[in-house]
Amino acid sequence: MSDHDDLVEAPHGAFDRRTLLEKAAIAGGALATAGILSDRALSALAADAGNVTFYSNQLTQVAEAEAVRNILLKGFQGKCTAIFSGPDPEFDNRMRAEARAGKGSIDVLGALHGNFSTLEDKNILLDLSDLVKEFSSGKTAIPKDFMTLGKVGTNRQYYIPWIQATYVCVANKKVLPLLPKGANINRLTYGQYNQWAKAIKARYGPRTGFPASSNGLIHRFFQGYQVPAFSGGVVTTFKQPLAAASWRWLDALWENVHPQSLTYGFMQDPLLSEEVLLAWEHVARLRNALLTRPDTFVVFPAPIGPKGLAYMPVLAGLAIPKNAPNPAGGKALIRHLLSVSTQAKTLSAVGFYPVVAGRLSKQISPGLRAQSNAIKIMQGSPKALPALLPIGLGAEGGNFNTIFRDTFTRTVIRDENVQSVLNEQGGKLQALMDKSGAPCWKPDPASNGPCKVK
Repeated sequence: MSDHDDLVEAPHGAFDRRTLLEKAAIAGGALATAGILSDRALSALAADAGNVTFYSNQLTQVAEAEAVRNILLKGFQGKCTAIFSGPDPEFDNRMRAEARAGKGSIDVLGALHGNFSTLEDKNILLDLSDLVKEFSSGKTAIPKDFMTLGKVGTNRQYYIPWIQATYVCVANKKVLPLLPKGANINRLTYGQYNQWAKAIKARYGPRTGFPASSNGLIHRFFQGYQVPAFSGGVVTTFKQPLAAASWRWLDALWENVHPQSLTYGFMQDPLLSEEVLLAWEHVARLRNALLTRPDTFVVFPAPIGPKGLAYMPVLAGLAIPKNAPNPAGGKALIRHLLSVSTQAKTLSAVGFYPVVAGRLSKQISPGLRAQSNAIKIMQGSPKALPALLPIGLGAEGGNFNTIFRDTFTRTVIRDENVQSVLNEQGGKLQALMDKSGAPCWKPDPASNGPCKVK
């Protein structure tokens, strides 16, 4: 699965994509299915949509892809073929190849904000401004901030927001008595998290876990949580002493981490088996545990570091390539995926949160409701420090992740000198930023030209 890879009232004044994503916050919860610009009306708009090909770099795991085909696409008035991309940079490469060929095979794209910002730079996407009014009021309204993000810094609507997510911590309730004295689970520091993991090890053995396999998302922990929480940045602070301190913190924590963490892709399974009693994970990859045994677990925000409570908001959207063979059918599919009835199924079906207006359904699992509450606490914290998914890296996104993963392997697993590793990896990171030309993204300060490693 790609990153699963945000939402507030729009403040007054001008916006840019960095500020808007920084302010984004997850709406939380599945939507009540009553009241709409009605789904019946949307179905009428979608009638006779014909053959539509949907290509997504989100929801790519087998169970998620099947949920898209069997649940989220159910009722679409057309024939939709859903195709899911492999790891980066397959998605970007395919879209650029089709653009160069001048003949496309895809009608709708599902991808992250960062993917679309890169494609917009290459003039590959269709302007969807004619759809904006349909999602500006009523139960299908999408927050203005989200819609502005879909313009990727232009005056045209290049994607329509679709789903959103983030990452949280979860623990088995039986380890709550082992929390450090005086600790508040909703305001833990990184030091307290480590103390808790140590106490858990003393009582139960090493039962803290991370999704550190090749298909786990631990690189997002480094980029969106650990490094910015300690240093206040991601790229610009990569070699600085506070960033080095974050890796030393992780090295100390790893003494209390389950040795099988290097094989974990999803934390929900080791949590259910109680092989792991404390974990960090993407909300969608906790879904089964929270649905199956909601009374077993407590969900809570990420820890707070010297620079704040860093967390990573994730926003995915829907777009149409300029060379789509059936753009009218593509728009019909977008209307279907953003109808209230389809959005209402999103959280329970795939673990992502909806983007359209509405309230929590009373039928939503108590576990997923608890997750939603943890997200609200995290994003509402006065110490909240949003750390965005990388923007503008294009085909270099996978190499960016590799630099952080290699840093982890060398400093934590192989116990190499932290500062020496950061100096060497920092050189590789700068070369990557120069090659991609990507400017800095939050929480790093804005840059003119490629972001600079310090």
